[in-house]
Amino acid sequence: MLQFIPMPTHEVRAFQRGESDAYGHVPERQTSDGDGASCRHCLKNIPKGAGMLVLAHCPFPEKQPYAETGPIFLCEDECAAHADSATSPDVLSTSPTYLIKGYSEDHRIVYGTGAIVEKSSVASAAQGILAQDRVAYVHARSAKNNCYLLRIEGAGSLS
Repeated sequence: MLQFIPMPTHEVRAFQRGESDAYGHVPERQTSDGDGASCRHCLKNIPKGAGMLVLAHCPFPEKQPYAETGPIFLCEDECAAHADSATSPDVLSTSPTYLIKGYSEDHRIVYGTGAIVEKSSVASAAQGILAQDRVAYVHARSAKNNCYLLRIEGAGSLS
């Protein structure tokens, strides 16, 4: 069974309080135009007119050559984390395609696992990647912009 893992609440709350992002900047406050700005915590599209944060995020525990950093969106106001980790979240239904790729236990890309897949195939493709010996988890990212969306794990994977 797959688990769809949002950003940890404690990290999100820190950004909502104005703590610095991966580049040492305070998150930018903007208003969502309702088109493709998905919160990495509730894993839903931020509604048109709602406040949102834009910030640099690195979803890895430490800086290293494979630790990609890029822009993400968060709800400006507190939102609940995507609670049903076994259910594919809204964020994986808003685009026609997604980039997925596997990472090892030491947070390095496992070469050959990256693929752009149709939204209807994200879960099955992630299961196939997770079945490989060296893969500990998968990232789902924007196929157009490579922005981090969420982490996918198999039952019993690392957290």
